[in-house]
Order: sequence, then structure tokens, then C-alpha cells
Amino acid sequence: MPRFSGKVALVTGSSNGIGRATAILLAREGAKVTITGRNAQRLEETKQEILRSGVPEDHVLSIIADLATESGQIELMNSTVDIFGRLDILVNNAGAAITDLEGHIGVGTNVSVFDKTMRINLRSVVTLTQKAKEHLIKTKGEIVNVSSIAGGQHAQPELIYYAMSKSALDQYTRSAAIDLIQHGVRVNSVSPGDIRTGIYETMGMNKESVENIYKFMESRKECCPIGTIAQPVDVANIIVFLADRKLSSYIIGQSIVADGGSSLVMEVQAHDWMELLKH
Repeated sequence: MPRFSGKVALVTGSSNGIGRATAILLAREGAKVTITGRNAQRLEETKQEILRSGVPEDHVLSIIADLATESGQIELMNSTVDIFGRLDILVNNAGAAITDLEGHIGVGTNVSVFDKTMRINLRSVVTLTQKAKEHLIKTKGEIVNVSSIAGGQHAQPELIYYAMSKSALDQYTRSAAIDLIQHGVRVNSVSPGDIRTGIYETMGMNKESVENIYKFMESRKECCPIGTIAQPVDVANIIVFLADRKLSSYIIGQSIVADGGSSLVMEVQAHDWMELLKH
């Protein structure tokens, strides 16, 4: 029997990237899955890919919704529970890296970017989790948040508000985990590095420029020690691991970093020390 047979999962931001890959894996492993996003075409592509893998059509609920709105969240939660009867897994994946239209970065970034970023990257997670709480307590369910290494200790002036939102999300994960484990609900997160998700394209870059960025990063040890940029499924596998209580039951309030070693490398460590000592 598939390991998520009888389970119901809601995956936000599942019209592409990590969310899509996660929804596909959960559905293939037996879960009934609610997929959601704002782009109808991309969401339909996700649904069709799930169905092509042999998943019954009545195991997939597709809802076009704006997660940043109260009405969108209510529709998501109510429809999932009304149609599937329960909720076992909530994957808070939806997020955005929003740039300043006038090109400002750092402390000069327009505060409107702060408001938009926090609304989708943090506030929507908080409010959707509140709506899911009663249902997850009933099933002793799981929450997996998708954060980023951008929320770590190193500075991110180019996307200052994005980094702030992910730092706050990490703290929310820790605090929510301790609050909810008393009710049998586990909360954890994954913090990816660079992944081929299409995030750069949504920021306005063309595909050729994005590919040049990836090639550069893959060629530099200080950017990506493993030498390759990951695919969405690489992160989805970790999310599904965290959603599987049999495999990860004792992990509470943690964030698994998946970045190919990027956050561990300082510039000097990326080079051959013995070679440097010769000069």
C-alpha cells in the first residue's frame, strides 16, 4: 500500500517548481492532493502531470486562488475538507521574490515591496496555518514550510525583504512546532539554495540570462560546491520525507538545508590553500 494512502495534502504554490514536484510525489505515493495557484494554465499542467502518473482524477482537487487573500484561503481550506473529508499534510510552499520596479535595493527598497513580500511569504503562512490547525489536530498531521538559505546569517541586500521574510518564517516554524506538538502536530521546514524553479524568470529575467547565471554558479566552488544546481524534485523529496511520520517522527521544528553546500563555504575555502601558500 502507498505510504500516504488515506492521507490528504494541501500544497500551496503548486502550479510550478517545488510545489508542483511535491504535489506530484505525494499523489504518486497515495495521497489525495489539493493543488493551488493563480495561473490557471500552469495549474492545469500540474494536474495533468499527476494524472499521467496513474493517479485517479478524484484524488486531485485543483483550485485557482490568491493565497494572499482571506477569501482565497477560506476557499482552499473549506473545499479541501468538504471534498476530501480531512487534512493531514499542509505544505506552505507559495512565496515570491519581489523586486523594486525602480531598481532600488537594500535599505532603499520601496516599502511597498516589503508589504507585498511579507503578505505572501509570511502572513499567508501564518493565517493558513491558523485555518488548518483544527483539522490537523484531528488527524495528528504534519506542516512543512518552504523557507530559504536567504534567511540565514549572511546578508542579502539585493533582496532584503525576501531574506527578512524567510528569517521570520524560520522563527515561526520553530515556535509553531513547540506550540503544536502538544496536540500531536509536527511542524518543520526545508531551506533550499538555488533551485531551477523559474523564480528568476518571474523576477523579469530572460531564460538565456538565467541559464548563464546557473552555469556560472555551477562552475564556481564558492557558489555551489556540489557543482550542479538542483531540480525541484530534489527539494520535494525532502518535503515528502518530513511529511512522512514513520521516517521523520522525531524531527520537530527543524529546517533542513538543501543547497549543495553553498551556505558552508567562505571565499577563501573555495580555493586551494596549499596553492595560495606558494605565493
